[in-house]
Amino acid sequence: MSIKWKLILSGLVIFVVIISNLNFYLWRAPASFPVGSLYTLEKGKGVNQLTSDLIDKEIVKSAFWFKVFSVLFGGPKGIMAGDYVLFEKQNLVTLAYRFSRGDYKLISLKITFPEGLNTFEVAKLISQKFPKIDEKNFIELAKTNEGYLFPDTYLFLPNISAEEIIAVMRENFNKRIEVLLVEINKFNEPVADVIKMASIVEEEARTFETREIVAGILWQRLNLRMPLQVDSSFKYINGKTTATLTTEDLKIDSPYNSYLYRGLPPTPISNPGLESIKATVNPIKTDYLYFLSDKEGNMHYAKTYAGHLQNKELYLK
Repeated sequence: MSIKWKLILSGLVIFVVIISNLNFYLWRAPASFPVGSLYTLEKGKGVNQLTSDLIDKEIVKSAFWFKVFSVLFGGPKGIMAGDYVLFEKQNLVTLAYRFSRGDYKLISLKITFPEGLNTFEVAKLISQKFPKIDEKNFIELAKTNEGYLFPDTYLFLPNISAEEIIAVMRENFNKRIEVLLVEINKFNEPVADVIKMASIVEEEARTFETREIVAGILWQRLNLRMPLQVDSSFKYINGKTTATLTTEDLKIDSPYNSYLYRGLPPTPISNPGLESIKATVNPIKTDYLYFLSDKEGNMHYAKTYAGHLQNKELYLK
């Protein structure tokens, strides 16, 4: 091999070593790279401001090299404002290219809300999937829509706002409820009351038949001006379920405490599915006034309080 080729080969080796070291120490993503987050580059911010912010948020390691590649890729256009999904660890070179080309990676994310979640639980799921949305802020915005955030599977862009999610879920409710409007109107109870009752039925029973029977019992208790005395409303008060309730919990002074206050709660206590709404307006009339669910989820009914206490002894102890 001639001296010329040896020099060329040596130069290439040195170049590869330099590039490898730069990539390892300066170009590659920091260990604390915020994978799964959404980075918003506001309009009017230049490369210097962007670079400083990326350094502070530990998204890139080298301000100098990020600026170099931003100018190299962006030229006179510079960088493009918008919402960038940091879906995986990416090195400084790749990020500079994305910011210069407006490569946002805004791919719709799938999220499923099961039947019976309340606004607090919906907000938690959303804040986990969409970090840009604040959980407390979502609750504040959505609380007047409790019961009407239809449980379903949705596709949302990563930069969607809380207001937009609420609007989509509410619109879905309006569309899906249309198939039951004739039955609801025929039942001759206000839609608001139907949804309140359906939210309780959703939590208290699991099959369509038991939901119809439970709905019949609860509507009858209302007609007799008896308190509903449902445990499910406590999940809305303090997050507790039947298994964790204490006698002290039953004394909590809240309009959602159906042991202390007669009538339906001020709002729905969850977001019911169509089956629970349908069961609510198609209640099965029985002589029962009491019900409980055993540890296996089987329902047991009683006509009298004495019979209800007997069921508790038989199935809950």
